[in-house]
Amino acid sequence: MKARVPKGAGNSAQNMNSMIRQAQKMQDQITDLQDDIEAREFTSTAGGGAVELVMTGKKTIKSLTLKPEVVDPADIEMLQDLIISAVNEAVTQIEQTTEDEMSKITGGVSLPGLF
Repeated sequence: MKARVPKGAGNSAQNMNSMIRQAQKMQDQITDLQDDIEAREFTSTAGGGAVELVMTGKKTIKSLTLKPEVVDPADIEMLQDLIISAVNEAVTQIEQTTEDEMSKITGGVSLPGLF
């Protein structure tokens, strides 16, 4: 009696090599995207443009611009709130951009620890 080998079973090494190449390609694309996002600048505003913040993709504040009319010594709390709002908005922009562009590479599959 002859043993039957399932069709395609002899190609498992080729399939594994193909999967490894695809994973390496995806990893390279993810690394390139992370480098690209880190080099970008994200701008956010608060208070109708009274506060403008520029942050890099590394989440480092590059510049903070305050219009003179927003600087009121009697209302420091408002200025603090506007700055916090601008920082949070920039961080949200970076995270959303990263998530959106990563999902294009990964096909929407979440890969924990990558971003």
